Amino acid sequence: MLLIISLVLALLPLLGIVYIVISGSPTTVDGLFMSLILLSISGILGLNALIELRKGKSAFASRGSFTLRTSGPLSEGARLMTRGKVQDVVFFESNVGQPNKSIVTLSDGGSASQTLALEGDLRNALPVGQTVEITLRKEAGRNVLVDVSYA
Repeated sequence: MLLIISLVLALLPLLGIVYIVISGSPTTVDGLFMSLILLSISGILGLNALIELRKGKSAFASRGSFTLRTSGPLSEGARLMTRGKVQDVVFFESNVGQPNKSIVTLSDGGSASQTLALEGDLRNALPVGQTVEITLRKEAGRNVLVDVSYA
């Protein structure tokens, strides 16, 4: 749907350029700058449509062999498990009253990788280079680490 809207909105400024040419003022300063502005708008929206088109094609492609195993339907409090080698753990301190977050990148040994956003400082719990099996749960819209098994 967003692709169609972007394409329609990318074509509308081109109609404005056609109007400027038909009215006979493409060589005036006003006509030149209005044409440049309309071309910029059309280019940005056309690029957005191209990105949406590429995203739509890659959404159906296989992303790797990572699996998240659940112990039931995915809901609040559901437990998820994933396994991989820790490539990177980046810690972000949040503002007062907000939970700190760690961004963990896991790899399966090949080219595929998985990124998880978890609550808290996990730099010591997940050492880089170690193969781990992570169990986490969803709590209030956030991922909370429950258990780590080292292989």
